[in-house]
Amino acid sequence: MTLPRESLLLRIFIGESDRHGGRPLYEAIVLKAREVGLAGATVLRSPMGFGAASRMHTAKILRLSEDLPLIIEIVDEEAKIDAFLPTLDTMMGGGLVTLEKVRVLHYRHGHAEGAAE
Repeated sequence: MTLPRESLLLRIFIGESDRHGGRPLYEAIVLKAREVGLAGATVLRSPMGFGAASRMHTAKILRLSEDLPLIIEIVDEEAKIDAFLPTLDTMMGGGLVTLEKVRVLHYRHGHAEGAAE
């Protein structure tokens, strides 16, 4: 699979405790992205953040540490991202979704020669 040099970055901000269909929302989104053939997805866990309700989520406060902020990033061509957005909308209750143009420098599988495996 190749990606066009000019692609889109879909960034999804949700909470770790958000769920969809009986599983964590981040997992449901990544599995759905794979199912529909998007180029790839990465989930990033944040130690601190707040959203629309201004409620602080932080690993420093034990009772809140089970709902840390998560960011899911997906890069693909514009048409594929646009086609995925309605599906994503049905999966999410709250959260933030952003899109931005990105320039893909390289997208390939495998390790560089001499790199640790």
